[in-house]
Amino acid sequence: MRVFNETGENLKEIKELDDLVEFLIEEFKLAEAIFSIIVVDEKTIQEINKEYRGIDKVTDVISFALEDEKNFTAELRVLGDVYICLEKAKNQALEYGHSLKRELSFLTVHGLLHLLGYDHEEDETEMFKVQKEVLEKYEKSQI
Repeated sequence: MRVFNETGENLKEIKELDDLVEFLIEEFKLAEAIFSIIVVDEKTIQEINKEYRGIDKVTDVISFALEDEKNFTAELRVLGDVYICLEKAKNQALEYGHSLKRELSFLTVHGLLHLLGYDHEEDETEMFKVQKEVLEKYEKSQI
């Protein structure tokens, strides 16, 4: 299992992330990769953000990449972890006028792209282009 729900909330949208992760494994050829998507509450993500980034506030997603570059070629890849704040995802879904599933999917793809070496500070246009294409392809596969 690659998706962990540490919130105590039993939501279908979190369970559906397993399907997205399987899609992403195939899309990015990650069958031999280890990574986790961890859904947490505001308190937990604020503590993580404060401890590791020195920012004492809630954020929507934090990625901890263990690889330093996009073109890594080892057979078994240990990519890292993506932490997603459920409350922040719920609020952003309302703010942007789309479903919680769509927001969790967006944050999952965004976090995974960071694990794969994408950085929106270095090349925001490229990262967001890949993110949009992957999400559209996933959404079409669900029809």
